[in-house]
Amino acid sequence: MDVAKELNTIVVLKGVPTVISDGNQVFVNTTGNPGMATGGSGDVLTGMISSLIGQGVNVFYASILGVYLHGLSGDIGSSEKGYHGLIARDIIENIPFAIKETLNEMD
Repeated sequence: MDVAKELNTIVVLKGVPTVISDGNQVFVNTTGNPGMATGGSGDVLTGMISSLIGQGVNVFYASILGVYLHGLSGDIGSSEKGYHGLIARDIIENIPFAIKETLNEMD
């Protein structure tokens, strides 16, 4: 992603799929769904990435992990409500389950 390289920053291109780049590396996220295109969803993502950075995670890796967990939280929410009924609060409520599922996969 040329923009990330030119500006010497991390770019998160939100969509399905979401793409993250630092100008040298590119990560294409595998989680998330169209139901997440709802008001407040981007704010939730920003909060998740900011929280990880605040906990000391490298900015690029915090962006990757935040996007992955955000998408997984949305996937969990949409499995209960479907794409059309998903709202930002559903993503927030499923963050703990997404973290738990991710940690279980690492064991």
